Amino acid sequence: MIEIERKFLVVSDDFKKAASKREHIVQGFLNKDPERTVRIRIKGEKGFITVKGISNASGTSRFEWEKEISVSEAKSLLNICEKGVIDKYRYEILIGKHTFEVDEFLGDNKGLIVAEVELASEKEGFEKPYWLGKEVTGNVAYYNSQLSENPFKNW
Repeated sequence: MIEIERKFLVVSDDFKKAASKREHIVQGFLNKDPERTVRIRIKGEKGFITVKGISNASGTSRFEWEKEISVSEAKSLLNICEKGVIDKYRYEILIGKHTFEVDEFLGDNKGLIVAEVELASEKEGFEKPYWLGKEVTGNVAYYNSQLSENPFKNW
């Protein structure tokens, strides 16, 4: 239940040409405490509740537990979430043996595009597509929970 990932800004929308999947995501937070963030998400036609723990010093690893719930349950829980909803499209792009998840934010975070790649270990190498920009792994400003409080439009 430990998630290991690295996060990057995206410098071109060329990733869309290689995407095998695109889903709309709406999510809110029942709790934004960095030690135990609780997220409610509707991704496509499915609902999820996710608990994330505090990141390690490098920002690459943290506890994550997720369970699928019904969309109606997710909608009800979104109604009681803290202020600030995240609205985005997620694209999946296979590069080498890794799948990059690229989030193109909408609403108050429009203009921000971030890519994540999950790894088996913190030292695992991966092929970097040319559309990846600056690494922002561990920069809490790019956490969705923070973007719901301080959206990209305010930066």
